Amino acid sequence: MFTKDYELPYKRVWGMLFLGWVFAYFDRTITGPVVSWMIANDVAFLAESSNPYALGGLLGSLFFAGYMLTQFPGGYFGDRYGHRNMVILSILWAGITTLLTGLFEGLLVFVALRVLTGLGEGAFYSNDRSLIAQVTPPKKIGLGMGIVMGGLSVGLTLGLAGTVYLIEWAVPYMGNNAWKSPFIILGALTILFGLGMFKAIPKNSDAKSKPGGFIQSVKGLGSYSSIFLVIIMIVYIITDFLGLSEGIMAAIFTFFSVLFVFYIYRSKKEVRPVLKNRNLFLLYLSAIPIMWHLWFYSFWSISIVQEFGGGTLLAAALVASFNAIAGLIGFPLGGLISDKVSHRENGRRNILFILTVFFALSVFLFAFYLMSGASNLIAMSIILFFSGILFFAVQSIQHAFVSDLAPAEHRGSAFGLWNLIAEFGALLSPVVSGVLRDTTNSWSAPLLLDGLLVAASCVCIILIGKTVQNQENIDEQATEEIGMTS
Repeated sequence: MFTKDYELPYKRVWGMLFLGWVFAYFDRTITGPVVSWMIANDVAFLAESSNPYALGGLLGSLFFAGYMLTQFPGGYFGDRYGHRNMVILSILWAGITTLLTGLFEGLLVFVALRVLTGLGEGAFYSNDRSLIAQVTPPKKIGLGMGIVMGGLSVGLTLGLAGTVYLIEWAVPYMGNNAWKSPFIILGALTILFGLGMFKAIPKNSDAKSKPGGFIQSVKGLGSYSSIFLVIIMIVYIITDFLGLSEGIMAAIFTFFSVLFVFYIYRSKKEVRPVLKNRNLFLLYLSAIPIMWHLWFYSFWSISIVQEFGGGTLLAAALVASFNAIAGLIGFPLGGLISDKVSHRENGRRNILFILTVFFALSVFLFAFYLMSGASNLIAMSIILFFSGILFFAVQSIQHAFVSDLAPAEHRGSAFGLWNLIAEFGALLSPVVSGVLRDTTNSWSAPLLLDGLLVAASCVCIILIGKTVQNQENIDEQATEEIGMTS
């Protein structure tokens, strides 16, 4: 029989975390389509902007200014008070702030609530990954992480394709305020799902859960988030008052995020092993272009497809969704492939490098196809779909690789740091791409920059030194297999 936690219904945990990613990504993705609809219809606070793409991109980047800052605290408190508690807290938090975004008006309130949403959602990733690694048999960790992350693909697809439909549906009832409808509907549904997670994910699925752990998690994450919210809003208000450009604002937030990484290194001695580890740090760096690409496409793909292919926002949203839905294949495929080579020397590294190279080529293929003047929506959909399979497969391998390289006692912190550093790409991507679009009046430069950054990721990966599967995982897998034969 299985040892440790594997008698627990780990597949049920997979299922709930899958749905958690669906709601989390739907909630965070809707900003991009909402901004594109505002620009196309010249409504709300974007109607008064002379640089609508830059301002719209900044709104997306400010979400990630909050999101990335709670990556490490989320994992840290999960290691202390329970990963299950942090996962549930993150979903409830995101639901409440998303709902409130649709109930209030004004640019400043919108910014504050999206920052708050990011601060809450930032705790999900590191604890989701850690909970999977804790309850899943070692030889299925990559597969489990891939299957669960398929929820990201579903949420991303629903966000890209469904948001515009929800807005258009609400126009007869809400007029120019129809952009609020996705926030209201999704926020309410996310809260209901978060409440359901209390019962659906058993407490004994997480060995780190403690009595009163949920309340402690709220206090811990709430204290950090309050400080971060104040800092972000002060910086935003001051830079806006001084008339600084959206790109400068994003650079300032990135600078503060880098300082936060140094703060973690200096103040949290217990997690220095996952920052000083050369292989882990190279893996963190290689993930920056991955998050850049994810949020370049997630935020602007509808506008890109519409500009090059013509047609309505609804048609462009459907084409863009082909890239997102590919994750249902890519995530589990990447996890399955990486599990099969994990026992070999440099197994995960080599397959990660190969697939990232092919992914970079697919990014350039899409860019050159659009820049050639071609505008066939079917061809765009096909390229985006196969590029998406490679992209999401790469992410699954990255996640399993972190699990291999990080000590078990610091796994939550390692996942948090991976996402914190990777989110530098997400923070900069929407606003930098928007600034380039406003400056050049074309999406060509942002598309080429995206490809170059993914190529740089390949360099970081190949520099990772000799690796084998985490010895603890090897020992656990051997014990499990002995148990199964007894």
